[in-house]
Amino acid sequence: MTVAVAALVLPLTAGVGQADLHLRFVEGAPKDRFEITNHSACALTSSTITLDLAPSQGALIFDVTGSGAGVEVFQPFEIVSGRDAFAALPTVKDGQNSVDLSIATLDPGKSIAFTIDVDDTLGAREITVTGSEISGATVQLEGMKGKSSAQFDTQATAQITGLTC
Repeated sequence: MTVAVAALVLPLTAGVGQADLHLRFVEGAPKDRFEITNHSACALTSSTITLDLAPSQGALIFDVTGSGAGVEVFQPFEIVSGRDAFAALPTVKDGQNSVDLSIATLDPGKSIAFTIDVDDTLGAREITVTGSEISGATVQLEGMKGKSSAQFDTQATAQITGLTC
């Protein structure tokens, strides 16, 4: 009987992929880096990835100009890999705490990465950001038949799982 049940279940689940999107924040000098990798068997298409730093423990912001909300060093938004995955490049203003990344296609196993300066606004370390300071920041993926979100942890990583493609 077990064989018969397995034979019935397998065709129902075959072809359904699970999308896993992994994000990592890397503190760097003079540029901080965000890496986003598609660890699934499905291409991520016509989607928006929103990074929201507002709920982070460090009340983080993007520091992209020499004047404004940031502290000392600044770095503009710059794509360092995966440029062809973007449908359009975002405009990031100084002091902004979220950014929408419009994705055309991010194939399985592929990554996008960008550099930018991130500062904390609570005065703890200001120009350097630790994993604990980015914890609580959120990432939301809209597309792939719905919305899903995750929070950055104290290791400066976030993972969206269980998306059906």
